[in-house]
Amino acid sequence: MIYRATGTIRAIQNLLAHSRIENTVRSLGVDVEGALLLAERTQI
Repeated sequence: MIYRATGTIRAIQNLLAHSRIENTVRSLGVDVEGALLLAERTQI
């Protein structure tokens, strides 16, 4: 729900304590390229 509301995958990565963003993307079930592009534009 947080990802859908904010689009901030880095925040989700931190909340889930994932060391790799790919693991977070897999957990969320979202498109990897789109999520990584969004994550690069987001600074936390």
